Amino acid sequence: MNRQYSVVLGAAAFALTTFAAQAGAPDAGASAFTSQCQNCHNVVDDDGEVLAGRPNVRTGPNLYGVFGRQAGTVEDFRYGASLVEAGDEGLVWDEENMVPYLLNPVDFLRETLDDRRARSQMSFRVRDEGTANDIIAFLVSLSPEMEEEETAD
Repeated sequence: MNRQYSVVLGAAAFALTTFAAQAGAPDAGASAFTSQCQNCHNVVDDDGEVLAGRPNVRTGPNLYGVFGRQAGTVEDFRYGASLVEAGDEGLVWDEENMVPYLLNPVDFLRETLDDRRARSQMSFRVRDEGTANDIIAFLVSLSPEMEEEETAD
């Protein structure tokens, strides 16, 4: 691995680790994911290994690598028009926008798009900001960058 790539990868892994530590508790997020998210979502890595959730869930998109990804872009998943539009307008998932989305997807999209008619296919709402932050920390812990850091150790 060339030095420049290694430095960039290391910086990204450090940023994600810091982000996860600030966002919430991954263990609590794993529990919340199991009780609140896995009926619709799973986390399946690029090799097809199920890291969280059930193997063949197709209601919601795979959440592997969700942070840093443009909204509405998982291949072969049929998103609602409002989420695709938000992604086309530049929405990229991070802590700043994921928390309000998890708390109220419809309101988030309406505000993001400045369109009172915007809709979300995700009808579920996370109950509180702490739980949303825990879920985020859990998803970050399963991110491709964190896996690369673990295999480099």
